[in-house]
Amino acid sequence: MPPVSSVALESLAYTAAAPLLAVAPNLSPDGTLNTLVLLSGGAGALGCAVVASSDATRHRQGARGRRLLRLSPLVAGAGVDLVCASTPGWGWGGVLDACLAAGWWATGCLVKPLSRHTRRSMRPAPGTPRLPPAPGTADPVPAFQDTDGADLFTREVRLLWQRAGMPGRTLVVKAIPHPGTRQDLTLLLRASEEGRPITSLSREEIAAAFGVDPWVVTISAVTQKDGRPGGPAWKEVAITPDEYARRRKAPTHAEQWADRVGCERGPIPRSVLISRTRDKERGVTHWLARMPAGTGVPRIDPHALCAALRALHDDGRVFTTVDDRDILVSVWDTSPLSTVFPATRELLTPDADGRWVVGYLGNGQPARNRVYSDRGAAHGLIVAPSGGGKTQLLALSVCADANWGAVVWLATETPDEKTTALGRHIDRQGAGALYVLRVLRAAAALLEIRAEMPWADGQVHDWSPGAVGCPYAPLSLYLDEFLSAARHPIFGLQIMDLAEHISVKGRKYCTGEKVAGQSVYVQDGFTQLLLENLRELSIPVVLKVAARKVAQMFKALGVSSEHIPDPLPRTFTKDSEGRIQRVMNGEPEPPADANTGGVGWIIEGKRPEVLRTLYMDFSRDIAELFPGQVKHLTQHEVNALTARGLWFDWTLPPQPGEFGPDPGGDTDTQDSAQHTAAYGTGHRRPGMPRPGDTVTSPAQALAALKRLTSET
Repeated sequence: MPPVSSVALESLAYTAAAPLLAVAPNLSPDGTLNTLVLLSGGAGALGCAVVASSDATRHRQGARGRRLLRLSPLVAGAGVDLVCASTPGWGWGGVLDACLAAGWWATGCLVKPLSRHTRRSMRPAPGTPRLPPAPGTADPVPAFQDTDGADLFTREVRLLWQRAGMPGRTLVVKAIPHPGTRQDLTLLLRASEEGRPITSLSREEIAAAFGVDPWVVTISAVTQKDGRPGGPAWKEVAITPDEYARRRKAPTHAEQWADRVGCERGPIPRSVLISRTRDKERGVTHWLARMPAGTGVPRIDPHALCAALRALHDDGRVFTTVDDRDILVSVWDTSPLSTVFPATRELLTPDADGRWVVGYLGNGQPARNRVYSDRGAAHGLIVAPSGGGKTQLLALSVCADANWGAVVWLATETPDEKTTALGRHIDRQGAGALYVLRVLRAAAALLEIRAEMPWADGQVHDWSPGAVGCPYAPLSLYLDEFLSAARHPIFGLQIMDLAEHISVKGRKYCTGEKVAGQSVYVQDGFTQLLLENLRELSIPVVLKVAARKVAQMFKALGVSSEHIPDPLPRTFTKDSEGRIQRVMNGEPEPPADANTGGVGWIIEGKRPEVLRTLYMDFSRDIAELFPGQVKHLTQHEVNALTARGLWFDWTLPPQPGEFGPDPGGDTDTQDSAQHTAAYGTGHRRPGMPRPGDTVTSPAQALAALKRLTSET
């Protein structure tokens, strides 16, 4: 209601006080109060108040009649005061007072209808605080009223919105109820002031207006569409208490992903579920999600992802596969890494592209290695601690090369049962640092021999996949426990030198070098060049690395920090139930099943993939896995090696003249022969001992090894 003018208030006060001023002169002789005077004065005060109220509501219109009404209380009050002061008490004067009072009452009744012209719709709701307008500005008048053609539901929502004090200084343009719900609705809001953004709207204010919880309120921006404006002056509000209750009790797969995984603080933020499929036969559930365009590489928290999908990270049941914007999350009923896959002849036979199955990935895909690449013969790098399944993987690779038709030489630093069993199905197999050295010397010589062998067209060519007319068969060298052989005090330096030489030139003459050891660090026995060649020309496989060495190991293999995987659990067997009961009874825990042998990573691309290798059972006959005929060198190659003194039984002790001319009688000649027997007659590379140097202890050999790595 507009404020009452000062003139009207003054007139009203004077008129209300007029009967009291007339009380003293109108006392009857016996001291009684003239009640008619009070009646007259009270009626006058009431009438003046009504007139003043009516005048106050219409004072802005400036009508001429309203000006007369503004002056009437003062004139009427003065007249009543004068009449009351000049008339006696009871008697004819009392009759005159009664007539005047009745006339004044009738005048108030005539004026009373004028007070009904007030605009009650502009009055604020009871109990609603009213903010004073800013200086120099008029009260903001809502632009949307019930007269804009809004439906009944929108008008009712506007009443609630006005009762709440117009949260955020906004107006309800339209309210849309959600079908099938009792309380859910969507509001379209705009700022009450034209050209001003909505800045102070909060979920708590909206929730208080409708009596719901703040977390069921969603505020979103409004994009401009045909026929509807948008921008910061508009907001869309969804109030969904019924939907929230249903979503908590029975969410859909998409809602479950959005609430647990794709939320802003979830394990894969902003991801959207595309599909969910269940493979009952394999016992796996696939969740396929996609990132929005322009978000880049998705950021995945594996521990939080397992918790969101109700799985333990140590179970090894959750695996992720990233393909550009698409993300595949596979959740297995039981970890596929705990399943043992037996090796078969079919899996260990390379296909037309030189690929063979070495095991299975965590997502169920077959993991494949290769015997050659588009750059020539493939090398190999196998890293695993003792008991990690290194010999098993080595045996699988030996079998694949044999099925490819390659000549296989296997040399280990120490003999064992499995390598001896493999030796029955390949060309040559032996143990000891001297045997490793002889294998490498013969292979290095074969590179020179093959470089001069003419092909079917009479020309000399480098080997390539699919080449026709090649005069020699592929050659695969397997060096098990290579680091131990490389540390040998007598043969170690030449072993490293020859291994590096073959890793550089072997691919051009179809000679692959497969190295197996417990480390890939340069300071442990590799040279930098050897490590780089093996890494680039092979698909490395790393098995069961200690947790503290995982980051360093993969960094040495060239894996970027964002792709370094988490350490594998110590076991993939679920914890036995009843632990609390065993604790209460004081019973011991059952032993953990160490079933992680053969589990590790294969690094074919940028990202290591978890796999479990195939299992070759050496307690049974493994002949069925190998071809029926063992592949050997050509007679030309054997004759050339024999002429160089490199083809004989490599298990024999050092032969006279094997490492140079026989020693003479003098001491210098004998020392020279001993050095030649120790280090060979090949070219000397930087860091190798000179003829006058002597190495009599492992410490001296280690010092020479450090000089070797520092100079390279």
